[in-house]
Amino acid sequence: MPILGSFGAGSKGGYGRGGAVKYDIDYLIVAGGGSQGFNSGGGGAGGGARYFTAQEVEGGDTITVTVGAGGSAPSDYNASNGQDSSISNSGLGTVSASGGGAGGNFSVTPGQGGSGGGGNNNSGVGGSGNIGGYTPSEGGNGGTGNIGGAPYANSAPGGGGGGGQSGQTGGNFRSARQGGNGGNGTQFAITGSQLYYAGGGGGSGYDPSGSGGTGGQGGGGNGSNFTYEDGQNGQANTGGGCGLEGGQGGSGVVIIRVPASRYPGTTTGSPTVTDDGAFKVIKFTGSGSYTP
Repeated sequence: MPILGSFGAGSKGGYGRGGAVKYDIDYLIVAGGGSQGFNSGGGGAGGGARYFTAQEVEGGDTITVTVGAGGSAPSDYNASNGQDSSISNSGLGTVSASGGGAGGNFSVTPGQGGSGGGGNNNSGVGGSGNIGGYTPSEGGNGGTGNIGGAPYANSAPGGGGGGGQSGQTGGNFRSARQGGNGGNGTQFAITGSQLYYAGGGGGSGYDPSGSGGTGGQGGGGNGSNFTYEDGQNGQANTGGGCGLEGGQGGSGVVIIRVPASRYPGTTTGSPTVTDDGAFKVIKFTGSGSYTP
């Protein structure tokens, strides 16, 4: 079910300390997606995704933005979780989304995170999502891998979970040698268009006769086959999970939506600022700040 949020045409326009204007903003926080290890890796999970509407801020109270990187490409079997994204100021406090879990493989347990990494062929169980324990949830669990024989045989893993309130659990392995599909992320309309974020990566296939799973909507990469072909990294600035063996997760993004009448143009970190009717949409693909 798409999350549309609630966008009012105006703002409260009240006054705070020293006569500073107070008004409402909406914001989306998406953490970095998880990476995937070598040798039949499970799908990296989409980053956690959290969306807030009608949050009151006060003019002059700077909002600091941190955008989490995707999980790094491993040099050995061990994949890594994506990094957290957050915003922080004195009125809102610090609000975070958790990085996506790493995909497991034959010897490495899948990571827990905003969404859970795909399960391996050892324990089978995917990593847990919503590690922050938030309501609504920041993401789903990873899919189940096939528990095969010693230790490589029939070892297709599961797909990574998708991020956000509507993020899907990653798909289980599709057959003994076919990796699970990544879970779809969640749609948000904060930019004016409904877009998916934080899709999970597909799990790898066991050998050339077994295909990798499809990446979830929202930047999730397709899974590799056993010769590392056809796999994809998570898409940058979506929080997508990785499906490429030895690849990396997609970086996160933070988006703030403010009434155009209240936008002073005071930012750091070079965000992209676009118009959507009576609103300004400030998109951070790297860390920075916005002063209301």
